[in-house]
Amino acid sequence: MTYQEATTYLFTAAPLFQNIGAGAYKEGLSNTHLLDEHFHHPHHNYKTIHVGGTNGKGSTSHTLAAILQSEGYRVGLYTSPHLVDFRERIRVNGQMIPEERVIEFVEKERSFFEPLHPSFFELATALAFQYFAEEKVDVAVIEVGLGGRLDCTNIIRPDLSIITNISFDHIQFLGDTLPKIASEKAGIIKQGVPAIIGEAGEEDVREVFMKEAEKVGTSLVFAEEEKELISYSYSPTQGYVYQTKTYGELPSQLSGFCQEKNTRTILAAINELNKIGYGISTASVQNGFQHVCELTGLMGRWQTLSTDPLTICDTGHNVGGMQYITRQLAETPHERLHIIIGMVNDKDVNTVLSMMPKDALYYFTQASVKRAMPAEEFAQIAAKHNLHGNSYANVELAYRVAKQKAGKNDLIFVGGSTFIVADMLNNIL
Repeated sequence: MTYQEATTYLFTAAPLFQNIGAGAYKEGLSNTHLLDEHFHHPHHNYKTIHVGGTNGKGSTSHTLAAILQSEGYRVGLYTSPHLVDFRERIRVNGQMIPEERVIEFVEKERSFFEPLHPSFFELATALAFQYFAEEKVDVAVIEVGLGGRLDCTNIIRPDLSIITNISFDHIQFLGDTLPKIASEKAGIIKQGVPAIIGEAGEEDVREVFMKEAEKVGTSLVFAEEEKELISYSYSPTQGYVYQTKTYGELPSQLSGFCQEKNTRTILAAINELNKIGYGISTASVQNGFQHVCELTGLMGRWQTLSTDPLTICDTGHNVGGMQYITRQLAETPHERLHIIIGMVNDKDVNTVLSMMPKDALYYFTQASVKRAMPAEEFAQIAAKHNLHGNSYANVELAYRVAKQKAGKNDLIFVGGSTFIVADMLNNIL
C-alpha cells in the first residue's frame, strides 16, 4: 500500500467532514472509547493541553507548541483540518508523522476498525494519540475538532483547558445561539483542571462558562481580565509587537488582526502552565512567538504568498473570523483590491458576504470538496450584496486571471473558506 492509497482509504472508508459535512459527523464517544481501549489508552503516557473554541484554535495551539518546543519539551501537536497533506494534523516537534506510519496504521488496524464504521476524525485522533505515545512526547497540544463535549479528543485529562472564543459556526451540530454553542464548547472543562477563556463576549456566554466551572469544580481565568498584555503596536510591514508584563517585548510572526485576542489567551495559558510547574522562560516565549511557522509548520493565517503583487491568504471562514479580515484588508495599503473567494454550503454565506468590501473586484470560485457552493450560485448570492465579478471553475484559474489583471500596487486576497486556501496552497507549494 502506498501513502496515497492509505490516505485515500482513510478519506473514503471513513467519511471526511471537509468533503461531505454533516454526514461525516458522529455524535457520541462510543467508537472513541473502543479505539482508545484497543490502543491501551496511549494519551495516559504524556501530559496534554486541550484547546477548543470557535476561532483561533489553530493559531493558539501552534504558538503554544512552538513555545514549549523552545523550552526543550518534546511536543506533540494535533490540529485540523489539513491544508495540503493529511500529515499536517499530527506533528512531533514540528515534524509531520512519517508516511510509513500512516500506511502501517491502515494496514495493521483496518480489520479492527472497519466493523466500527468510525468517522475519519475518530481514526485520525486514535492515530495521533498512539503516535505521540510511541514518540515519547512530554506534552501534546490537542485541538478540539468540533464542539467539545462530544468531540473525540475529549477523552483526555489535560493539565489545562483553553476555550479561545465563541462565535456562530456549525450551528447544525452545536446550537443556534451563542449560549448553546458555548455550552457544547464548555464540555472540555474538567474537575480540577484550570480553564482559560480567551474571549467570553456576551454576558450570557460568560455565565455558561462560570456555571460549568462551578459544576465540575475548577478554576476559571478570563484572559481579557488578565493584565499580562500591556500594549501592542501593528504595522503592515512589521506585523505585531506586544509589550508584556512578564515576558518583555514580543515581536510576533503571526500578523492577522485576530492575533491580538489570541495573544491574550496564549499569555494567560503560559502563566497558568508556569503555576503548575512547566517552567517556561521568557526566552522560550519570545522564540515561540517569533518563529511559530518554522517551528510548527503553521500555514494559512494572514499568510503572504507573493509580494508582486501582494497576495495574502487567510483561513478565516465564518462571521467571527471575517470581521477581522475585512478590517485588515481596509488597512493594508493597496491601489485596487482583488478578492478570490468561495465558501462551503453549510456556512452563513449571506452574513459573511454582507461584511465584504463593495469596491473590490471579485473572482467567485469553488474549492475541490463536495461541500463547496458552486461558483455561479455563490456569485448570484453575492450580487444581492452588491459584490460583483466573474465566476471561475477552480481556485487555480481564478488566481491566474487575478494575477493578470492586478497592478503592481494592487492587493489580491484569497479566502472565504479553509478549502479555498488549501487549493491555493496546493497550487503554489
